[in-house]
Amino acid sequence: MELRHLRYFVAVAEEENVTRAAARLHVSQPSLSRQIRDLEEELEVPLFDHGARSLKLTEAGRVFLTEATEVLERIRKAVETVQAAAGGSGGEIHVGFAPSLNVHILPDVLRRYQQAFPGVKVRLHDLSTREMLEGLHEGSLQAALMIKTSPDTEVDLIFQEVKKFAICVAVSPSHRLANVSTIEIDDILNQELVIYSRSEYPEYYEWLESLFSASGRQPKVVEEHEGSTSLIAALEAGQGVALVQEGFECFSGPRLIVRPLSPPPPPFIGGIAWRKDLKSPAAKNFIETVLLDKN
Repeated sequence: MELRHLRYFVAVAEEENVTRAAARLHVSQPSLSRQIRDLEEELEVPLFDHGARSLKLTEAGRVFLTEATEVLERIRKAVETVQAAAGGSGGEIHVGFAPSLNVHILPDVLRRYQQAFPGVKVRLHDLSTREMLEGLHEGSLQAALMIKTSPDTEVDLIFQEVKKFAICVAVSPSHRLANVSTIEIDDILNQELVIYSRSEYPEYYEWLESLFSASGRQPKVVEEHEGSTSLIAALEAGQGVALVQEGFECFSGPRLIVRPLSPPPPPFIGGIAWRKDLKSPAAKNFIETVLLDKN
């Protein structure tokens, strides 16, 4: 049984006449009659009452008409979905992101992207840097909004800068540094430091090492955290201070005080990463939408 058999059967059933159905399908009447007979022989049941003046469906034929119509409709929708995906206006994409970095960027990007491509489902995944890199390399993510990592982790990836984030210090409102307008790097050396996990955020740990290497001293690291939520909780509990990016206060809210660091160290480079062999038109459209916010 082929799809044409279903299309032929539905046309004959709707027209109740082989001649009219043949004209509608642009096939010869003998050929259409033969296709209907072949279908009935394969199903081993009569679909039409061939003795009537017009072709009338048998009970089995009425059941088969319902099923055949649904199959053809599903196929039509499948074709539309595939064509939309091929054109970048349909389908689904998976995007990794760091919430604390993208609190300003992501809402506007999603709004504009969904307005332009309402047929695409964007699945967001809150992940660490390591998880985003793994997702990109494995193909489970089509793009990731993240901090720039070392070149050796991006061999098969493209990273495009979107925004530079100045470095700030986050403390609890009760911490003595909360009353200081600008915090100096020397002040951090005398504090207990709460950091992101070096295994989940290797680029953050490398940045810390380079920041303090010039002073010849290293801060006292007391805790490592796998995400911003637990890091915020530790700081709020008075466990120490943390070096974070500007805008972090929008993510932490009144739970923390965020102050600029002086003199300003090299910033975090935030952007979007994707595989060099990315094929998805929908993902490419998403990346282009993100890069419109580049500043």
